[in-house]
This record gives sequence, structure tokens and C-alpha cells, in this order.
Amino acid sequence: MKFTLSWLKDHLDTAASVAEIADALTALGLEVEGIDNPADALGAFTIAHVLTATRHPQADKLQVLSVDTGAGTPVQVVCGAPNARAGMKGVFGAPGTFVPGSGITLKVAAIRGVESSGMMCSMRELELGQDHDGIIALPDDAPVGARYVDWAGLNDPVFDIAITPNRQECLGVIGIARDLAAAGVGTLKPRTIPAVAGSFPMPRPIAIEDAEGCPAFAGRVVRGLTNGPSPDWLQRRLRAVGLRPISALVDITNFLSIDSGRPLHVYDVARLTGGLTARRARAGETILALNGKTYTLDETMTVIADDAQVHDIGGIMGGEHSGCSETTTEVLIEAAYFTPERIGATGRTLGINSDARARFERGVDPEFVVPGLELATQLVLDLCGGEASDMIIAGQIPDTSRTIAYRPARVAGLAGLAVAEDDQQAILTRLGFDVERGDPWQVSVPPWRRDVDGEADLVEEVVRIHGLDRVPATPLPRAEGVAAPTATPLQRSQRRLRRALASRGLDEAITWSFLPPAHADAFGGAAFSLANPISADMAAMRPSLLPGLLSAAARNMDRGAASVRLFELGQRYLADAERPTAAILMAGEARGRDWRSGPATRPDALDAKAEALAALAALGAPVQRLQVVAPVDGWWHPGRAGRLVLGKQALADFGIIHPRTSTGFDVKGPVAAVELYLDALPPRSRKREAWTPSPLLPLSRDFAFVVDEHLPADSLIRAVAGADKALITAVNLFDRYAGPGVEAGKISLAVAITLQPTSATLTDAEIEAVSARVVTAAAKLGAVLRG
Repeated sequence: MKFTLSWLKDHLDTAASVAEIADALTALGLEVEGIDNPADALGAFTIAHVLTATRHPQADKLQVLSVDTGAGTPVQVVCGAPNARAGMKGVFGAPGTFVPGSGITLKVAAIRGVESSGMMCSMRELELGQDHDGIIALPDDAPVGARYVDWAGLNDPVFDIAITPNRQECLGVIGIARDLAAAGVGTLKPRTIPAVAGSFPMPRPIAIEDAEGCPAFAGRVVRGLTNGPSPDWLQRRLRAVGLRPISALVDITNFLSIDSGRPLHVYDVARLTGGLTARRARAGETILALNGKTYTLDETMTVIADDAQVHDIGGIMGGEHSGCSETTTEVLIEAAYFTPERIGATGRTLGINSDARARFERGVDPEFVVPGLELATQLVLDLCGGEASDMIIAGQIPDTSRTIAYRPARVAGLAGLAVAEDDQQAILTRLGFDVERGDPWQVSVPPWRRDVDGEADLVEEVVRIHGLDRVPATPLPRAEGVAAPTATPLQRSQRRLRRALASRGLDEAITWSFLPPAHADAFGGAAFSLANPISADMAAMRPSLLPGLLSAAARNMDRGAASVRLFELGQRYLADAERPTAAILMAGEARGRDWRSGPATRPDALDAKAEALAALAALGAPVQRLQVVAPVDGWWHPGRAGRLVLGKQALADFGIIHPRTSTGFDVKGPVAAVELYLDALPPRSRKREAWTPSPLLPLSRDFAFVVDEHLPADSLIRAVAGADKALITAVNLFDRYAGPGVEAGKISLAVAITLQPTSATLTDAEIEAVSARVVTAAAKLGAVLRG
């Protein structure tokens, strides 16, 4: 939100300096993001008088000017502007002056053989507009030698402040002035808005068919007007806050939107068919908006339409068809109240961000519909002439009046701040609240404060104005002795997991909990969607951490990252509960090319499994007891993914993301991923037995079994390990073979078994007995010892 100091002083009687106002605004919660004074950049430019203008001897399009700068002897300036002429007054920049619009510093130079000492400047060169067709032409009474910024009223600091979503009334300069007055920075100037009497009946009907989206709609016609350029004072104000002056009618609506937080719209009556109706859009209707884009509407949107077509996306943006031009002589001025929720939903669906949407979405003052229309009508009559019709009001202005029971003692209870009751009443009154003292107080909320809904909100207002810097710093009580640990078991396990994953070369990422709905749909769909998201791309609560990591991987790889190894700890938002989860993602190169290992390799399902097992081991899960089963979710690649289960409880999914899914996120190549379900892990055992190495040497035996090609190797390993749980301490798969010597449909799996004697060295007979039990256990799976 931008405004100038002079604009603020239209509503606030104050002698405070710019720095004092800036400090007060930030203290009030209206953070000042910047202060810019055009005089700082344009202070060296002065008003000059062109005495003579002759043709350049070497160039037909250049002139040689003799310019009186007010400093004594006239100077010679070479100028290419077509409007330069003897007798005119303009803006002069002397040698050594920096020209902000062109980024150059002026110096004495020869142009086509003729010396030029300075420049006569255009609007664009001073960054005061886009006009570059000629130099600035000033009135004849402009004082030669005076600073241009002082004469033109440009020595006017511009404040740029951040407005939080709950401070909708501060999207108008008058609201900011009210806050400053309440804080004692000045006095709010009273404003009276007289009614404009109509001189003829309203010729165009106004109706409402969508009272839910547009409860109130007021309008009137002004005829016999002339729509020319707006006056200098209005153009200066709009330019100062970054808006381009267009015409008097358009500039009036922009002025009132910033000045009073009241968006309006003006229609060219000659382009309307019949009256105007606030209704729901019909499926497939389109509108060419003022931003030059065509939008397709649906039945959830409120529009303003005549008998032939849609002319306005209600409360968001008008249409080009009924826009005003220099030939407009009759207009219909609209002032309406639109439901904030409807405006927000429509703006997100269409992807339109406009000044009108920003105000209506937060909630404008419903009781200012008629006063706002009166202000607009008077400005149109003052600047464009004409005569106004009677006003018509369709619908009912919403009654937002409410009274809150308030106990002054709650300020000390909630904020720890002692504020006298008289001071509290004065603060609330200056903010526009009506206070009736009693037990408790009854405080009536003004219609422009949609955000105030309870006693705590009133406490916040009192503390905010009294001064948040006055809230005492009070330490929390602390018991004597050593402080007890406060981390929960889940927090401690997450710390261990972060350290373990980082030690394996993974980088931690933090992604949004909100996703585009299409990204959530790729992972089963969102159980919850936001009613008022930041944007349409952040409307769905994530059902998985993998979409965020996939998007992060795509961004990194688009910027040249050859290998992406990320992990994240966060919440999944499922229909039954929020689930603490950890996710790992690997994309790009798993190992770079090297003269020892050859070409670069891509991550595969076994890489994902290794990361999953390492993470689970760090969390204390019994990884030796885990089984691998097929995953149940469709975003995993069939046959290249698995689920780690303990009994019937799923602890993690791992493998390759389905190419259809990863391609949808613009990630090229295979993507290995893991998702760990932290709330499913068994409790970590506090019992730790000291490890005592055996004095007896272990021994190893190798077995090669011919099995069905579809038999999971894990099943064979578990069967062999269970043949003798006392002696067999490890089983490792070291070879897989299919080819000559093994019949079709079969494969050879070779395992190494480690035997650890417990009390005495094993005899040959004992080893043979264990071997027989191993062969028998494998045979139950159809495995045959390979000859």
C-alpha cells in the first residue's frame, strides 16, 4: 500500500516528521517497507526558458536552443524534441546531473559538431510517466531557475507499507490516518459527504439476482460530461503510488479506491443494452477484461451484466466493452458490496489479482456503499461536468453491527500491560468504536473493522495503540536445579534420523504443506482443501511428502544439478489424522562417471531400499525382522518397489516412482524414493545389552539353490536363517544366475551362511547337521540344491 505524505495530511492534521510517522506506523503493525522521495532524484532539475530555437547545421531533426536557466548567461542546448520552440518553458538538467530515466550523467558534449551544455527533459527521462514524444512544456508563469520538484509539488515522500490480511481498513489512506491519530501522531480530520441531488430519474434499471454474492448494488447515471485528462493534482498522486493516469473517469475510481478503500466501476452507458444486473455467471460465458485477457466464467462467479452480455467480474475487474473513452458523454457509476468469500474463490479460479479484489476479498465497509457513490458522483461533476440522476439502491446493505462485552482488566490478564481504563476508552473511541461503560463494558464495532470479533481482539487494539514496546519482558518461572529434558520421544527420534540421513549425503529440504490439487491427485488426492488458499496452486493439503520433493528435484535439475539427494520430515494430512512422516528422494546421477567405475549410474530400487533400512536402523526398528511385500499405492513402479512391514504393520515404502508420476513433475529419468511412517514404528527399547564377542571363530558355508524365478530372494534368506536360529547369525545373498545349466523358468541363488559356535568348536557332524537343516528349510520353498 503506497501513499504520499500530502495525501495522508488530507485526512490527518499532524506536524510529525517523516521519520516519526514511519516509526509510528511500524509500531502500529503497519510495517514500513520503504520511503521514497522523488525530490531526492530530481532535486537538481530546474525550470528554464527557451529564448531561441534554430535548426542544427548538421541534422534536420535537431535544434540548437539558447536556454535561460536563471543562473545568468544563457546556455546552449542541442535538442531533438519536436515540440521544442522559442518562448516555451521546460525542465533543464545541467552538466553533472544524473538523469534517472536514461541512467546517464550529463556532461558538456559536442552533438554533430555543436556543443551542448545540458538537456531539456521529457517525462520519461524524469521517470514521471511514459511520454517521450517531446520535452516537458510548463505554463508561462513557471518561475525560471526554481527547482522543478518544488514548483510541481513533487517534494512529497511516498510511504510503502505492508498490510496484513486482517487490516482491510488500512487499504485506504483514511484508515491509516485513523490509526495514526489513535496513536497520538495527529488528529483525524472530520469528513462530511453531502448527498448529491439528482436532477432526473435514473434511466437504467439496476437489479440483483445473486444476493448471496452481491447483497447491495447502488448506481446512478451522469450525463452531459466530458472525459478528458484528469487535473495535475490527481495525476501526480496516482503516479506517485505507481498508477498510470488514464482519463478523468478512470482516475477518479482509482483515487477513491486508494483514498477511501472503496472500489467503484464506471460504465459507458452508450455501450450498455438495458440495465445492469448482479447475477451468477452462466457456464461458458466469457469476458474480455480491462487487462486485455479473455476469461471463461462458471456458475460459481458473480458478474454484472446487461441484457446482452457480461460487463464486469463482480468486485474483481471490469470488461473492455463497456469501458470509458475520450468520447464518453454518459456514464453509470456502480458502487456495490460483494461477499468476500465469493470474491476470493473467483479470483483464485481465474488467477486475477487486482486492487479491487484485494479490498473486497478482505472486506470493505458495507455502510460506505452509498457515501462512496456520493463521493464519486461529486468528483465526476467537478472534473467532468454534466448532471447526475437520482440514485438507485438494489438489495439490502448487510447489517454488520455487533456489540462485544469487554472487561478492561483483560488487558493486564492477556498482555501483562497496565493501561488505565480512561486510556482504554480513549483508544477505542479514536479507532471508531462506540464504548458504553458498565460491568462489563459494551463496545460497538465500526463497520469497517470486520476483523474484530471478540474481547481478545479489543485487547489487541488497546495494546497495539498503547504500544507493544511497552509490554514488559517477564521471564517464565523456572524450577531450581538442572532443567529436565523437554523433547518428546518423537522429537528425539527425528533428531537421530536427521543426523543419520545427513551423514549419508542427503540434504534436508523443507517444502510447503500446501500443494496444487493436481499434484495431490497424483498421490491419492487431498483429504482436505483450503477454503481461502494463498493461491490456486496451494489449495490442497499434502497427502504425501513426495510431491514437494519431486518439485524441488525438478527445480534443482532445471538449474543444472546433476544429482539430487533430498530428505524431509513433516506431516501428511490424511482423512483420519495428521501423520508424522519422513521422505527420501534420489534423482539424477546416483554415482558420477569415473575411470574406475565407468559411466554414471542412475538410482534404482535397491538404492532406495538401502536408505530405507539405514533410516529404520537409526530409529531403532528391528530391521532383521522386516519383510518386503508389494506396495499398494499406484505411484510406485510395479516390480521395482516394495513395502517394509513388521508383522502386518507397514513401516516404509521404497522403490522407483512410476514414470507416469515423475514425468508429471517434469523430472527426467528414474526417481528412487522412500516414505517412512514414523508413527508406525514400534517403541524403542530402553534396554541395551553389552556386546560380548565370542571367543570362538565363526565359519562360513556357501549354498547355491535352484528356485522358481518368481520366488523373492528375501523368502529364501528368511527360510535359511530360520533353519538354526542359535548357530546361524547371518545369511547373505552373493550371487544370482540364470542361463545355461539352469532350466527355463528357474534361477540360481547363492547364499553365504555364517555359523557362530556358542560353547565349543563345531564338529564336522554338527556342521553337516546344520547344512542338512538348511537344505530342508529351503526345500519347503521348492528350492533344490544346485549340483
